[in-house]
Amino acid sequence: MTLHPFETRLAEVWPPADWQPVGVLIGVSGGADSVALLRAMAALCPADGQVVQVAHLNHSLRGAEADADEQFVVELCRGLSVPCHVGRADVAAEAARSGQSLETTGREARYAFLKRTAEGQGLRYVAVAHTADDQVETVLWRLLRGTGVAGLAGIPRTRSLGDAVTLLRPLLTCRRTDVIDYLTAIGQTYREDASNADVRFTRNRVRRELLPLLRTQYNAHVDDAVLRLATLASEERQIITELVDRLRDLAVMHSVGASTQATATTTATNLAIDCRQLADVHPYLVRELFVSLWTQQQWPQQAMGFEQWEQLRVLAQSNAAEGERAAMFPGTIRAERRDSTLMLSAQP
Repeated sequence: MTLHPFETRLAEVWPPADWQPVGVLIGVSGGADSVALLRAMAALCPADGQVVQVAHLNHSLRGAEADADEQFVVELCRGLSVPCHVGRADVAAEAARSGQSLETTGREARYAFLKRTAEGQGLRYVAVAHTADDQVETVLWRLLRGTGVAGLAGIPRTRSLGDAVTLLRPLLTCRRTDVIDYLTAIGQTYREDASNADVRFTRNRVRRELLPLLRTQYNAHVDDAVLRLATLASEERQIITELVDRLRDLAVMHSVGASTQATATTTATNLAIDCRQLADVHPYLVRELFVSLWTQQQWPQQAMGFEQWEQLRVLAQSNAAEGERAAMFPGTIRAERRDSTLMLSAQP
């Protein structure tokens, strides 16, 4: 069987030998990117077995159009003899309850569904179809909102969804034009999400208004420039992560009640930080330490900005003789300085 160049490129980026023995769950919305990923991975997969499976979450936001997307994905999988798992979530109701945006709520619901499904099917990987164009839009969007090096690094190629499941984005080096050319060549249709044209969403304005303006008025190769920036930021981020990991090993303890135990593992609700280990550390690394701890504890970060991270840094690096001090942070996370120890705890 002769492979299309798009399929060959995917096989080079993510060799089938890496994922065929453990199985992959592909998140498929019905749009061009995810359909292209499914078709390419199916072409690389043995015809028998259930190595490749699909998950589709209906967000219940677009009525009949969303139902048609769901039906399209189901029928596509049937034609490819690929198992398809469909879920539904009332994203609008959950967003209203939590106070988060529709975009954030939908993303969280989608990844929770993908993780749950992969674990239930015993699949090691979850693959989603972000492309280089998504990377460019993400970096610009974060830049507009205000971000640090981590934000400039953009979308990571991989990240953990749990102890047994890894999320991977094998199309991050592909452009959207590559996707469309591939689908056209193999005669594969796909769904168009009308909400992607709604410029009330900042992400869509970046794609439809800001990027075209930058390309025509400032730099025709702005996409390549942003991708280079993301690559450099990602490399710097790896170095910072290594430094923060070492700092965490030195300074962080976890505690239950009054007892503490020095450890690099931070899975307890309460954390204790030995501020003596942070006395001569650069402020930037101390702030990054707190970001790392918030991420590991899965404490809410949406409302955490520079001001909050700096407040934590000051609590940790200020003179202990100034007395006992405490502060509350988003998600009812309490920080309390006790002599040379900073206690962090999630309040009920």
